[in-house]
Amino acid sequence: MIQREEVSRIVREVLAKQTSAPLPSPEPPVSAEIASAGGLPSASRAAVLSGAGKIEIREFPIRAISDDEILIRVEGCGVCGTDVHEFRGDPMKLAPLVLGHEGTGEIIALGKNVTCDSGGKPVRLGDRIVTSVSTCGKCDACLYTPARLNLCENLRVHGLIPDDDTHLNGYFAEHMIVRSDSTFFVVNDLSLDLRMLIEPAAVVVHALERAKSTGLLNFRSRVLVQGCGPIGLLMLAAVRASGVQHIIALDGDESRLDMARRMGAEAAINYKLHDGVQGVTGAVRAATRGRGAHFAFQCTGVPSAASNIWKYVQRGGGICEVGFFVDNGTCSINPHQDICAKEISVVGSWVYTVEEYPIAYNFLRRAQGIGLPVESLITHRFPLDRIEEAMEVNIRQEGLKVAVIP
Repeated sequence: MIQREEVSRIVREVLAKQTSAPLPSPEPPVSAEIASAGGLPSASRAAVLSGAGKIEIREFPIRAISDDEILIRVEGCGVCGTDVHEFRGDPMKLAPLVLGHEGTGEIIALGKNVTCDSGGKPVRLGDRIVTSVSTCGKCDACLYTPARLNLCENLRVHGLIPDDDTHLNGYFAEHMIVRSDSTFFVVNDLSLDLRMLIEPAAVVVHALERAKSTGLLNFRSRVLVQGCGPIGLLMLAAVRASGVQHIIALDGDESRLDMARRMGAEAAINYKLHDGVQGVTGAVRAATRGRGAHFAFQCTGVPSAASNIWKYVQRGGGICEVGFFVDNGTCSINPHQDICAKEISVVGSWVYTVEEYPIAYNFLRRAQGIGLPVESLITHRFPLDRIEEAMEVNIRQEGLKVAVIP
C-alpha cells in the first residue's frame, strides 16, 4: 500500500519537472484516506459577487473534502458574458456567489472514491482538469430525454452555484472544491489557454450539432455567423473545422472581423458600413451569390440582431440561436415573411451535454491542426485582485476573451 508520504514525494518531483508536455503523474491513491500533495492550504481567497456591480475578495477556510470530492488549485478562468450579466445586475438572483465557470485547475487533494474522470480516464494528484455540468436525475428531462440532459430543469455548473458552507464553488478563486455530483475531465496535454476555452468550445460544439440536425449543413453550404465575440469566433472556427469553406462573418468591429478572417471566414461584413438592415441584407446577398445564407448562427445577445438575422437567410434555409443565455429582451419578426414564406428551420441551443466536452477538446485540437489561432482569443489576463477591472474590460468589449489568473 502506498503511504501518503510517498505520494507527496512523487507529486513534488513531478511538479518540479513540469513542462508543457503531458504531465506524468503518480500512481492513483489506494489508501482509505484522502490523498493530497501534502502541505495543503487551510484558507483560500475568492472573488464573491455580493450584489449588482460589487465583487469582494474574501478569504474562506478550506473545509475537508469528502471521499467523493476533489480540491483543485485554480490556474485560470475565462470571463463569460453570463458572468458579466451577473456582475451588472444579478438577473439570475444567485448572489452572493463565487462566479467563474470557464476554468481549469490542478488536483491537489483527491477523495478516495474518485479514481477516474467522467470519460473513464484514470485520475491522479497533479492532473489538470475541467468541470462540466451536473444534473438532478429526477426531472422530466432527466427521466424521459436522457440524450438531452442539457435540458435538466436543475442543471448546475461550478461558478453559478449560490454561496453555502463550501464557499469555494466557482473558479474566480484560488481554490475550488469539485462536488461529488459534478462531471469532470482530465486534460493534461492542453495548454492553459486551451483549457480555459473548453467550456465555451462545448457551447459551440452543441450549437453545431443542433444545426446539423436540420440537415442543412454540408461542404457546399454558405454559412453566416452573426456576432464575432468569443462565442461567435469559436462558432466560426467550429464550422470551418467541420469542413465548411464558405463562411461569412457579420459584426460592427473591424478588429473582430479581422480575427474572423483568421478563423476562416471567406467574407467579413461590417454592418456599420451599410444603410440599415436592407443594406446589410444586400451585402450578405452579394457574398452569397445573390441568394442569402443557407444557414446562419445568431451569436449576439442583442434583440435587434436576433430580429434581423431572418432577412439574411435564403428560402429553405435555417437558423441556430446561440446568443441568448440570459433574458436580454424580446425581438419582433414577421411570421409570414420570415418563417412561413421562406420555410425556415430554426433550432435553439442551450448549454451542452457532458458527452460534448471530449468533442470540444478534439475540436480545439483539430482547429489548431488546421492553423486556426484559437489560443489567440485570450487577449487579456488579470489577477484575482483586479477582477472588477476584468469585468469592465469585457463590458467595454476591449479585446476578445478576458481571463482571470489567480
